[in-house]
Amino acid sequence: MALEFGLYAPIPMVSVGSPEIAQAVSQALHPLPDNQRDAQYELALSVLLAADRCGFDLTLFAERHLGHDMHGWIMASAIASRFEHMRALVAVHPGLWDPVMVAKMAASLDRIVKGRMAINIVNGWFDEEFEMFGGTVLQGEDRYQRTIEFMDIMRGLWTQESYTKHGKFYNVENARLMLKPRTEKGPEIFSVSTSDRGRDFIAEQCDWWFVEFPKEAETTPDIMKALKTSIADMNQRTARTGRKVRYALNPFVAIGTDTQEAVDSTIQQMFKYDPDKDTRKLERRMIPNTRAGCMGKPEDVRKQLQRFNDLGIEFILMKLLPNVANVERIGAEIIQPLKG
Repeated sequence: MALEFGLYAPIPMVSVGSPEIAQAVSQALHPLPDNQRDAQYELALSVLLAADRCGFDLTLFAERHLGHDMHGWIMASAIASRFEHMRALVAVHPGLWDPVMVAKMAASLDRIVKGRMAINIVNGWFDEEFEMFGGTVLQGEDRYQRTIEFMDIMRGLWTQESYTKHGKFYNVENARLMLKPRTEKGPEIFSVSTSDRGRDFIAEQCDWWFVEFPKEAETTPDIMKALKTSIADMNQRTARTGRKVRYALNPFVAIGTDTQEAVDSTIQQMFKYDPDKDTRKLERRMIPNTRAGCMGKPEDVRKQLQRFNDLGIEFILMKLLPNVANVERIGAEIIQPLKG
């Protein structure tokens, strides 16, 4: 089972240790000098084109509306058209978007990127952001029912001449796309969910599952045990549905650090450029991912990634320091050897 590799498009929400991202944040509320583009766009362009050359398979264009981040769909359209190999995975919040419009945008981008477009479904939790941008955060079963209706409409429009659905949250009557995706079935759908109901949603509806890192796990062996349990659980759920879900993981990857002390120092140095330190980014999004055993000598990182593959994980979405030199080194010392 071959491993695929990806990385995040660098934006303030997901990036650490980047002077360009710090510059973008400091300039976000002000006009830019003549002939200057936003620093996060320039960084993303250089890093992602390097990743495309170096063997990466996919880029996730994350989405945060209430923040300094550039819009994910705009970034994907501007940059992914230049990819020769990578896929563009673009985040979507169903509570903020009309599914017919997203189906049309996805079909357009899929044709631009030669069929290498996918969607990352994010149910969302940030009430202030949703309300400001015209949406509503739902709880419980309604949260999943709305997303299922959203996905049904997208897939129906991609594969049928016209599509009708009268649901609890969306009503579509004889809707049509006069532009279909390049791929016959349309873009694949990725998502992440940890609750029991959320796992059923993954098993019943999604193509890929980002297996969540257990927040309580303190060591790499603990993480491996928890991942094995989670994958076995999902395999049982998909067996009941008759579907297949593929597994993805997003560890923090850094090569060249040999000791735990050096790893801890690296983690702290990640934030030296952040002018607005968001402790959630460190505590919730970064620290658990650094315990996955993917920080160290290249040969040790390769062995750990192979262990993930042996568990059934087929895609590694790397969190990393976003600069061209680091991407090129990871491509040469991690990705190319593993791809043979």
